[in-house]
Amino acid sequence: MNLIDGKLISQQIKDELKEKTALLKEKGIEVTLAVILVGEDPASQVYVRNKKKACEYIGYRSLSYELPAETTQEELLKLIDELNGRKDVDGILVQMPLPKQIDEKAVIDAISPSKDVDGFHPMNVGALCIGEEGFVSCTPAGVIQLLKRGLPADYDISGKECVIVGRSNIVGKPMALLMLRENATVTVAHSRTKNLEEVCKKADILIAAVGKAGMITKDHVKEGAVVIDVGINRNEEGKLCGDVVFDEVSQIASAITPVPGGVGPMTIAMLMNNCYEAALMHNKNV
Repeated sequence: MNLIDGKLISQQIKDELKEKTALLKEKGIEVTLAVILVGEDPASQVYVRNKKKACEYIGYRSLSYELPAETTQEELLKLIDELNGRKDVDGILVQMPLPKQIDEKAVIDAISPSKDVDGFHPMNVGALCIGEEGFVSCTPAGVIQLLKRGLPADYDISGKECVIVGRSNIVGKPMALLMLRENATVTVAHSRTKNLEEVCKKADILIAAVGKAGMITKDHVKEGAVVIDVGINRNEEGKLCGDVVFDEVSQIASAITPVPGGVGPMTIAMLMNNCYEAALMHNKNV
């Protein structure tokens, strides 16, 4: 069984970006990410801290906007509008979830598609649907990199049966589109799927993105499948765990991602990659 190490692969990507960023700096281009955090959600604070650390490591400038929990939607949209207009800002990231008085959709729609490094704007999602250039949401993009870098060099996604469990806008749907782009044959399963075990057992590549601890057991996995666990949950003991029962499934999978240390680190690495791409787009003539 091959353990796919997300920490290692995300580090490789950050190191590659660090080199490329140094070359941009020589041309006078500074990659800049603006991060907006509304309120004091502890998990969000950790994510924001990790994003800032990654910026620092690679050599990006990060601008931080920490707004009180009672910030109005109007105030937040005004800040986004201001950042959209700034030539020295390449990417804008609004940390979700937002306080209940703010409509997340309105916020996502307000970010300029060329600065939407999270890949959530309808224009970027639409571009992915029809195979055009655009930012891809970071977690599914990270999964593709795990498959390409974490498996033996001769492993080819093309032609493989891929089953994705979960249909969210952030992971399940874009994941399906990305796997289609890699020429996999894709099935999207979810909580209403009948005979889920049978459907999953067809998969050469099984991607679990349900957000339900231990939902995928060995009965869902065919011998030798590659299993990617996108879930981040807490079990009864409060320990971090994925959607996959790791101890069981790792006995029969040919490769599997751990939780933590699998998909999680890749999300930030791909966010950093999107920031770099945004800077290239904004400085085409340099």
